[in-house]
Amino acid sequence: MNDKVLKGGLRLKNIFKSNSSSKPLVSIITVVLNNEKFLQECLDSLHIQKYKNYEHIIIDGGSTDNTIEIIRKNENKIDYWISENDSGIYDAFNKGMDLANGDYLGFLNSDDIYYSENTLDYVVDTFEKNLDLDFLYGPVKKHWGLLHGYQPWKIHFTWGFYTSHSTGFFIKNSSAKIVGKYNLKYKYSSDYDYFFRMIVKKKLKGIGLSKDKIFGVFRRGGFSSNVKFLDHFKEEIMIRIDNKQNKILIFLIIIYKSLRHFKKIIKEKL
Repeated sequence: MNDKVLKGGLRLKNIFKSNSSSKPLVSIITVVLNNEKFLQECLDSLHIQKYKNYEHIIIDGGSTDNTIEIIRKNENKIDYWISENDSGIYDAFNKGMDLANGDYLGFLNSDDIYYSENTLDYVVDTFEKNLDLDFLYGPVKKHWGLLHGYQPWKIHFTWGFYTSHSTGFFIKNSSAKIVGKYNLKYKYSSDYDYFFRMIVKKKLKGIGLSKDKIFGVFRRGGFSSNVKFLDHFKEEIMIRIDNKQNKILIFLIIIYKSLRHFKKIIKEKL
């Protein structure tokens, strides 16, 4: 990692974007570390958006490849960027949220892209037509198909209740402050804890958009794809314990997921 602290963007030139009643500001947070391969494609998918009142915040974890050069090349379209060592992806998310000035905020990880030029239009239009809405999930393409819908009742026994954190999830900035920060205790699964607090503890209101309004493409091989099953699984269970879920239900989840995992291992060896 690079020990230097680097920063730049339009804000350092005293250029700040603002909210308005007709064009609310959308804050997009991109977290990156050594991703020269896909970063420009990610940035391009944001730059082509028809909805232009957005601010882009990039949090780099101290890249040592050509990532910083790519950021600097796009600096006139980036509102603020910083490159410094951090405590992982969720620490970077928290930094980005602290810097966000928009009415709405979303996450666009450097491996991923927005599917079309209409994504931010879908986001703003949905929030503006549903004023009591706190957050939303849009459809997202993965390598095996399309994730769409939002089924909050599933959160008590599975994390497969939503589409995607990157490209698919947007939340009102005011509502994000109610939920609080990502818990750095969880290195691999803090987004699950965040969503549990958001839905179950704070009872915020969310919806899922129909599958014809595709938000993004979630690339295979990103942060979550490289986490070992056991590391992820242990955190998933700890999140449920820390949030005081029913112990019998937690035990049943452990048995079920363990059996599924072993079945998968056996199948791959045959």
